[in-house]
Amino acid sequence: MGEEVSRKEDRRFITGRGNYVDDVKKPGMLHCELVRSPHAHARIEEIDGSRAMALDGVVAVLTADDLLEYDLATMPTLMDDTQDVLVNDKVKFQSQEVAAVIAEDRYAAKDGAEKVDVSYDVLEPVVDAETALEDDAPLIRDDIEGKEDNHCFDWETGDEEATDEAFENAAVTVEEEMFYQRLHPAPIETCGAVGDYDPGKDKLTVHMTSQAPHIHRTLFAQVSGIPEHKIRIVSPDVGGGFGNKVPIYPGYVVAAAASYVLERPVKWIEERSENIQSTGFARDYDMNGEIAATEDGEIRAIRVDVLANHGAYNAAAQPSKFPAGFFNIFTGSYDVETAYGSLSAAYTNTAPGGIAYRCSFRVTEAVYLVERMVKVLADELGMDPADVRRRNFIQPDQFPYESPTGWNYDSGDYETALDEALEMADYEAYRDEQQRRIDEDADKLLGIGISSFTEVVGAGPGKSCDIAGVEMFDSADIRVHPTGKATLRVGVQTQGQGHETTFAQIVAEELGIDVDDVVVEHGDTDTDPYGLGTYGSRSTPVAGAATAIAARKIRDKAKSIAANELEAAEEDVEWDRESGEFHVAGAPERSVTVTEIAAGAYMNHPGGEEPGLEAVNYYDPPEMTYPFGSYVVIVEVDRETGEVEFEKFVAVDDCGNRINPMIIEGQIHGGLAQGIGTAMMEQITFDDNGNVTGGDFMNYLLPTAMEIPEFETGHTVTPSPHHPIGAKGVGESPTVGSPPAIVNAVVDAMAHAGVSHVEMPMTPDVVWKHLEEAGLERRPAQNLEFELAGDAGESVTDDD
Repeated sequence: MGEEVSRKEDRRFITGRGNYVDDVKKPGMLHCELVRSPHAHARIEEIDGSRAMALDGVVAVLTADDLLEYDLATMPTLMDDTQDVLVNDKVKFQSQEVAAVIAEDRYAAKDGAEKVDVSYDVLEPVVDAETALEDDAPLIRDDIEGKEDNHCFDWETGDEEATDEAFENAAVTVEEEMFYQRLHPAPIETCGAVGDYDPGKDKLTVHMTSQAPHIHRTLFAQVSGIPEHKIRIVSPDVGGGFGNKVPIYPGYVVAAAASYVLERPVKWIEERSENIQSTGFARDYDMNGEIAATEDGEIRAIRVDVLANHGAYNAAAQPSKFPAGFFNIFTGSYDVETAYGSLSAAYTNTAPGGIAYRCSFRVTEAVYLVERMVKVLADELGMDPADVRRRNFIQPDQFPYESPTGWNYDSGDYETALDEALEMADYEAYRDEQQRRIDEDADKLLGIGISSFTEVVGAGPGKSCDIAGVEMFDSADIRVHPTGKATLRVGVQTQGQGHETTFAQIVAEELGIDVDDVVVEHGDTDTDPYGLGTYGSRSTPVAGAATAIAARKIRDKAKSIAANELEAAEEDVEWDRESGEFHVAGAPERSVTVTEIAAGAYMNHPGGEEPGLEAVNYYDPPEMTYPFGSYVVIVEVDRETGEVEFEKFVAVDDCGNRINPMIIEGQIHGGLAQGIGTAMMEQITFDDNGNVTGGDFMNYLLPTAMEIPEFETGHTVTPSPHHPIGAKGVGESPTVGSPPAIVNAVVDAMAHAGVSHVEMPMTPDVVWKHLEEAGLERRPAQNLEFELAGDAGESVTDDD
């Protein structure tokens, strides 16, 4: 561990040999196309599939009535709600599924879907949470008995009375409203499934784009009534997930149900616009943040009020006992006496979601809020934002630290990470340059943004489990074969994180086996141990721990076999981690490796010992882990165009003990890119009729290599004291920490003129509007001359 081992899985990806769901081909396979509503809110009067059935190649047209016969018309969400698989009464968001066409090929299925006639009685839609909660708003969830409004749930955390008192007595208070816009994870691979029911074996196999195969198998059993042991979920290579492939979607159920009814394999693969318009979104939080502080910048209290848009169904991928996810980590990296947060959620005529988009269940929103508020406080006090952070950081000797909202932080050294980032960024020199540009009224303003964030990942029993509302164990199954090679099967599922490499490194570290001699398998519920999947940066904190403990179980057994082969008492045999050998105490030349004794475990095991060299571990963590970091972003803001260019982007992360620095670096680069997309360009929007106006890649903008700057990365190492290998997880940290750093930088460029906030996404027109309102805009110079191409010496002015 700690070495930059090249990713073992990359060869198949870069040579085009990856195996994705759309690569799955079965004899006699049919294809499914879903018919989707063009309206956001409408009652279905009639569905007529006769024209579709008349087309060559169309095998069936399925509606909710067909699914009702098999008790498959509804499915559970990941919260306490139920969602229609196909709608037969009222559609609640644009692109909701109303029918399915099954055909011999995808072209016939698509042609058939266009021929399905659906009559709608169009109703008034409501797409934003504030409007949805008004008294005269149209009722969305009339399917819920006794429901009279669009209120979804309320939630609160912290001590309201103590917090109110702190604000009443505070020398300084600041407040800011901010909106974390609706985003889409937008993985390269869209969602899809191949249902394959075998009537001979009475077994259903579903190949699907899944981040959590075992959970999905359990949900399929609950929905279908098929015994769980007769369902197999296979999640092959997954082309990105970011939380988008945690929920169950109607297409999965329809493909499986159609295969069960027709007794032929059925494939469903969605198009990009379907993926963006109908699968789980993220964010969409209206937040009001307040800080109470002393005149010298000591934070005494934080108060937060949130209005959340949860879409048509309560389908957020987070524990049902804690509907706001981990948002109550909004006190961040700071030692705050008291805090209080409240949240109201609303149903709207938009796709359901609120999923964990690379954010550990609303941690991104919480970090954005507190890191923006620290900047607001610093500007109010005329203090350097770095100094405000230093004054309020939780100190290393305070860990384990219990936050005022109940989190039990394991370890941290926040000031060291910040100092490292500031030094890498040449912070003081850029502050001087910033002031010079202000004094000289330069055309391009300079802004410097800081974000010092704390993440919370994994999950386990104890106090943090009470907060999370669910246990989050995971699993590892290791088998060392007689030849000394090893197979590791894990319950988590990779979507690009490099599990096949990092988990092999853990086994290699613990057993002294060469990394190349360890094969990591995942994504098949028939062979892998039960696990809860990959999301919330939980793979290393939970499955990585399970792997280490399983390997140590094997090492303990191998020690007795080593003693037998070395003809020594077991208590005299020692394990040398550096050499990867067992040796007799005081006689290191008498040694043997796990590889060398593997055959003996099967062929010459000691009396009283079971043969074999294998172990299973289900790791139920005692607490969360808390990675952290500090980012410094330096931008130039063009006063004439509102364009923002990155001058420098420094990211210092602390994820505890590091398994593979190269893979960590790759994860950070990818997360920072997504953070730039969030801050600068991404947003799902709707018109007044509920139409998705950002529902494809022509309108939903993603950053490309042209928009991504060079990143400078650094790290500190603060191990988790309760984790078997001291690791914390890092996959989501850069997406959590980067948006507030970027926004803080853009605001900082205009702060001297009174600008306190800029909403995301900070497109040039948005930034230019703030420049204009602050009196900082620059108009294009007049009477420019342009030389005509091909006509040397001729020119025209802009007036011409």
